[in-house]
Amino acid sequence: MGIGPDAGSWLEDTRTSYDAVAASYADQVRDLLDETPVERAVLALFAEQVSAGGGGLVADVGCGPGRITACLSQLGTDALGIDLSPRMIDVARRDHPGLRFELGSMTELGLGDGSLAGLVAWYSLIHIPDDEIGSVLRHFRRVLRPGGPLLLGFHVGDGSKLKTQGYGGHPMKVHAHRRRHSQMTAWLKAAGFTVEVQRVLTSAESTLGGIILGRRDGN
Repeated sequence: MGIGPDAGSWLEDTRTSYDAVAASYADQVRDLLDETPVERAVLALFAEQVSAGGGGLVADVGCGPGRITACLSQLGTDALGIDLSPRMIDVARRDHPGLRFELGSMTELGLGDGSLAGLVAWYSLIHIPDDEIGSVLRHFRRVLRPGGPLLLGFHVGDGSKLKTQGYGGHPMKVHAHRRRHSQMTAWLKAAGFTVEVQRVLTSAESTLGGIILGRRDGN
């Protein structure tokens, strides 16, 4: 799958940046779900949809330190966490020793066609450039089985900002992209998804966050 001529650069910057902040980031976000009842409810709805579809493997793509993977496991799903950052995977395995975590990129998921019962990308599309989003979403569709739910969390707004300092004061070099629901919905429909639920909220997760729950179309 093509990921663009500058993909190596932004992917490497993202990997290096999150390696640097992994421990501090984990400390900052570890208990956020305790403060976000709407997010917990949406994750529970997603888990119910997976169960209603017969269950199976669920991927938390861009899992970071694994808190959403752990939540999905507690909700009864067979959850797998995947992240680009080796250090994030180390932290996730340390904090959640009973769960499975693998190193990988959402641009090249090492999963078989239709192998997932569901997929979550929880605020993890923020560093994907606009011209790569369609390719990533088509890749999500490839690994999802027909009718499988897709849950996205993202930051709502316009434009991008270069982030040079991150959690714990560590240096970073990543562009943070904010999107509108209308644009996300258009990308999803073009990639072969039906959007079922969308909303905007303000919470501990994001000053202005967006949630979209959809399903993979087709056979």
